[in-house]
Amino acid sequence: MLMTASHSTEKPPILIVLHQENSSPGRVGQMLAEKGYPLDIRRPVLGDALPDTLSEHAGAVIFGGPMSANDPDPFIKTETDWIGIPLKENKPFLGICLGAQMMVRHLGGTVGAHKDGLTEIGWYPLRPTEHGRLLMQQWPRMVYHFHREGFSLPHGAELLAEGDAYGNQAIRYGANAWGLQFHAELTRAMMQRWVVRGEHRFIMPNAQRGSEHLEGRMIFDTPLKQWLWGFLDLVFDREKGTENGQIETMRLQRAAGD
Repeated sequence: MLMTASHSTEKPPILIVLHQENSSPGRVGQMLAEKGYPLDIRRPVLGDALPDTLSEHAGAVIFGGPMSANDPDPFIKTETDWIGIPLKENKPFLGICLGAQMMVRHLGGTVGAHKDGLTEIGWYPLRPTEHGRLLMQQWPRMVYHFHREGFSLPHGAELLAEGDAYGNQAIRYGANAWGLQFHAELTRAMMQRWVVRGEHRFIMPNAQRGSEHLEGRMIFDTPLKQWLWGFLDLVFDREKGTENGQIETMRLQRAAGD
């Protein structure tokens, strides 16, 4: 495991679960460190153990990876089962892409490919639901994807944002468990690596060319980055996230009255 430095060590660490040797928590990790959280980075696929409790952690994030939540690998089952710990302890949990799909499977939902074989690889529209708008007024109009499987909406979960090819894009279960199908965590360097290494996937149905990935970043990344900062407050600092949402609501109300 690796504990990264932060501006303040007064807060407990956030558990970061990654799925490849060279994977990075990217912008999520950078922002959490800026918010004062140390990062406890673990890679179960490489043999790192997960904690039996999150009593010493502020929460957890399970990131994406090239594998499927349906794969039979032991670490997939280990991580999927482990999600029961933050759910039972009511600790903040965020699943991103594969991490969200693991959470859905833990909750009894399903993960699978689009019925017409469509992928989401590139930038695609995002639409917040009424639940999503109540939590955050401002959502990004376009978000970045790199997947060919989606997840169902488990019983008891709320749909916060939806898309076209894959309808379920952001969900919440209970007060503290969240799942995102899209990637807001990519730095520019990470996206460039993904575009180079994933070039063979760009011929898949509904996938975009590599140039569209980088061109879209120039247009759509700034609002996505701004949204992520506030969303992380909503997940890991509910009081601050709620306060920011109330301020944004008042700003929009004032603007509507002008």
